[in-house]
Amino acid sequence: MTAKVSFDATFTSRTGQVVEPVTVVRVIVGGWTGRDKVALQHHIDELAKIGVKAPQKTPTFYRVGVSRLSTADAIEVIGDGSSGEVEYVLLRHKGRIWVGAGSDHTDRVVEHMGITVAKQLCDKPVATEFWPLDEVEGHWDQIKIRSVISDGGRDVVYQDGGVAGLISPAELLACLREDGDELTEGTLMFGGTCGAIGGVRFSPTFHVELTDPVLDRSIAHTYAVLPVPING
Repeated sequence: MTAKVSFDATFTSRTGQVVEPVTVVRVIVGGWTGRDKVALQHHIDELAKIGVKAPQKTPTFYRVGVSRLSTADAIEVIGDGSSGEVEYVLLRHKGRIWVGAGSDHTDRVVEHMGITVAKQLCDKPVATEFWPLDEVEGHWDQIKIRSVISDGGRDVVYQDGGVAGLISPAELLACLREDGDELTEGTLMFGGTCGAIGGVRFSPTFHVELTDPVLDRSIAHTYAVLPVPING
């Protein structure tokens, strides 16, 4: 028996939109995907100082239970020690690779004990709209990712950057193959994120955006973060 998550997705291309069911059977989180290796190593060294174990290699691919994938407008988390991070995602559906947007929501308290466990503890929200990768590869570095949080009752831009700071989808997929894996049918992979403005922190809401300024379109998703009390 195979675990799976199904939802209705909107596939938007230059020729129009099609809504059809999608079944995801695997979720992979690509970590440490920065393009600038010097800056990436600096980030790794900084995290090591606060107890986050350095990866054995970069990028690193973390498997997450597919049941953690969520298209809902709210997720539940343990306490207030987690946070989201906007990422582009890649989905193989009907033999074609599609690009979407999601949040690699992670428990930052447990992250110091083990990244894989920390990622598994939180749902992974994704938007239900996707674009064909082959329609954006030619201008990939112009794609933007952005997130907005609620901070003190105000909407605040939390992340704002471009995917140019991350290795390209082609390189990411090549690294995955080198790791002995493939983006097989029904696999969804998170591709990386940019830095948080003002530091990593909890927010009761999280909004993600993926914007293509060349084709003038965007994908967005907003979800509430509902803490479950810690007793004992």
